[in-house]
Amino acid sequence: MPVMYGQRLMHSPTIYNFAGDRLNDKNMRLSDLHTGEHGIIVKVTGHGGFRKRIVEMGFIKGKKVEVLLNAPLMDPVKYKIMGYEVSLRRSEAEMIEIVSEAEAKEINKRVSHTEKGSEITPVDDRPLTDKQLKEAAKIRHRVINVALVGNPNCGKTSLFNFASGAHERVGNYSGVTVDAKEGYAEFEGYTFNLVDLPGTYSLSAYSPEELYVRKQIIEKTPDVVINVIDASNLERNLYLTTQLIDMNLRMVCALNMFDETQKRGDKIDYTKLSELFGVPMIPTVFKNGTGVKELFHQIIERYESNEEELPYARHIHINHGHEIEDGIRHIQEYLKKDESVRRLYSTRYLAIKLLEYDAATMEYIETLPNSAEIFRVRDVAAQRVKEETGEDCETAIMDAKYGFIHGALQESQYQTGKNKDTYLMTHYIDYVITNKYLGFPIFILILFIMFFATFTVGQYPMDWIDATVAWFGKVISHNMPDGPVKAMLVDGVIGGVGAVIVFLPQILILYFFISFMEDSGYMARAAFIMDKLMHKMGLHGKSFIPLIMGFGCNVPAVMSTRTIESRRSRLITMLILPLMSCSARLPIYIMITGSFFALKYRSFVMLSLYVIGISIAVILSRLFSTFVVKGEDTPFVMELPPYRFPTWKAMGRHTWEKGKQYLKKMGGIILFASIIVWALGYFPYDDALDARQQQEQSYIGRIGKFVEPVFRPQGFDWKIDVGLISGVGAKEIVASTMGVLYSNNDSFSEDDSFNDEGGKYRTLHRQMTSDLARLHGITYKAAEPVATLTAYCFLLFVLLYFPCIATIAAIKGETGSWKWALFAAGYTTLLAWGVSAAVFQIGRLFL
Repeated sequence: MPVMYGQRLMHSPTIYNFAGDRLNDKNMRLSDLHTGEHGIIVKVTGHGGFRKRIVEMGFIKGKKVEVLLNAPLMDPVKYKIMGYEVSLRRSEAEMIEIVSEAEAKEINKRVSHTEKGSEITPVDDRPLTDKQLKEAAKIRHRVINVALVGNPNCGKTSLFNFASGAHERVGNYSGVTVDAKEGYAEFEGYTFNLVDLPGTYSLSAYSPEELYVRKQIIEKTPDVVINVIDASNLERNLYLTTQLIDMNLRMVCALNMFDETQKRGDKIDYTKLSELFGVPMIPTVFKNGTGVKELFHQIIERYESNEEELPYARHIHINHGHEIEDGIRHIQEYLKKDESVRRLYSTRYLAIKLLEYDAATMEYIETLPNSAEIFRVRDVAAQRVKEETGEDCETAIMDAKYGFIHGALQESQYQTGKNKDTYLMTHYIDYVITNKYLGFPIFILILFIMFFATFTVGQYPMDWIDATVAWFGKVISHNMPDGPVKAMLVDGVIGGVGAVIVFLPQILILYFFISFMEDSGYMARAAFIMDKLMHKMGLHGKSFIPLIMGFGCNVPAVMSTRTIESRRSRLITMLILPLMSCSARLPIYIMITGSFFALKYRSFVMLSLYVIGISIAVILSRLFSTFVVKGEDTPFVMELPPYRFPTWKAMGRHTWEKGKQYLKKMGGIILFASIIVWALGYFPYDDALDARQQQEQSYIGRIGKFVEPVFRPQGFDWKIDVGLISGVGAKEIVASTMGVLYSNNDSFSEDDSFNDEGGKYRTLHRQMTSDLARLHGITYKAAEPVATLTAYCFLLFVLLYFPCIATIAAIKGETGSWKWALFAAGYTTLLAWGVSAAVFQIGRLFL
């Protein structure tokens, strides 16, 4: 199987991976050489006829090419290759990847660190021999750029993870890959730069992911494309294959989930299917690696050999009917007049897209000097198709492709088996889970179980971590002399980071549940259940998935809105996403609910926060769609994949990945913020004051006292205010700030009767209640219900106010405007202030 993270197979020769090799990004081109310089050809990129012509001129891998002279206007350039002279335009030379002498020396230096005494190791700065140059080019040539393309839920990301060892999310719903993920694998002496492109049903201009995939394939032409196909749904998946064939790419198809078709008893002659499509079809099961070795063998063969020499390798032209084919040929004649078009595109593919009146393609054609002629020929062809078939070109082309697919499957003796209905269990489960009466209650029940388990199961390891942190603090406190260093370690580092790290078990449990729902296929059902509500909110049904992802982290949730076709729905979704309680808020929720609410009420309090956030999001999205962001929506189309029980390994890996991210925050931004908060609370230091007086006269106390009047309607004191301000950077800092501010405050009333099983909870309850009693001028006992109300208002404020800076930056990046990012920051903060103030003031009337 391919090697995980660059580990090498014992039988494989040593190979080298270069950071700059990813998908043809910065590799040197023939056009980069100056007069008198030379290099060795690594590969020729480009499409079809253009690439073939260049190769026929002698520009093939391993050949030495030298720049003889440049024309007076620097174009064309005369080169010497294979003993004769030839001229190329710079734009053509740009499609030829080479290794120059300078780059070869750098490659050989890297080799010398690994293989001492290698014959290509440079001894000094003398020019390299042709043999050394060719060896360096051979190393560079053994890097293959591979793009993974396929329908949503076909298993692309599973292959990517299996082959590269990368731990990308494998969510069982459309749009999980919202950007290209890059990794690499090594196999039989080759390095494979793998790019996992977003799942897409076609290469039309219907959705952002379709346009993104097209752009990546065209602008960063991969050496080989792996078309991952769900073998249990061949007819629909092969439609994308036909479009990739139109693009004239080197391609290998992976018939994935082949085990499911065998269980069902499907019959398919995939050898015949390979022959009919002109592309090798390899049965695979990415869960256990079946077929992956053969898949990578085929990639190497496609990369190294002439297409004509390989089995099944023939570039077919799918026959769309004589009128359409005549139109394609006429349009191609005009497209081929521009050499720049032939370098980047298959002219047949462009002609088909023009007949489909593809918007992105027409925008490109408009930039060409003969665009008017091209459009005229296209319109004539489209009119003839309409007259003959009675249908528009797009429909006729689609029908022709499905006709080809149907015929190919029949000739391959494709039969769907009846041994086992792989969707039977899915249908039974959906009958209950998506029921119009039971769907919503089940969804709420699942959320309640998730929060209940987060508290009850997570409480035990949380207490162990809490006890360890407390013990560590006591050890330092008893063994270090008094002073600022001891205070920083005990009150700043341990008080701040320790206040947040204790919530790691709850974070892991929460993500375990989310991982199960995503990988099993339930998350897609949640979007299906919520579609009607989404439309009532003025949103697209697909908006529900980013909103659900927002419970994990708002930043990737904002980025995932790219899968929403409607700009209006996409923008509104981004604006209300901050109202979804991300996991960064969870430590604050657990800290406050654990301090002020009995165990039996905590799950209800937590659930209420999520329900309030969703409810306010519903109201605001309706307002935004009516008054702020106007426009038309697009139809809701989402696949409901079959249920699959996720592997424990996959769920454990996803959960631990989130845990690692959380721990990294502890050692980074949380640690830094905790020390800053401690320093602001410690200086200027006066040992004549007690702990409470010292805090109040410190820098942070002065800041808190300054802003305290702003938050007086919520009943907050200055410490709570400072905690909220610190959360602008990252929400976890709120919990660490509270931990620092209350870690050295022993000023609480002796008549405290609150009893709780957690020492940290009890301490925070006492200290905050004591401070609020002084703030409101009442006794400690009288302050307890006020403190509980204040705590809940504090939770509401944390739920609704300013999302972290990273989320604001993500909104700016996705919208391309600071206007919407600042609007999101401003309205959420005002909303949080108004809601929390209203709840506190109304609540005081009943105390």
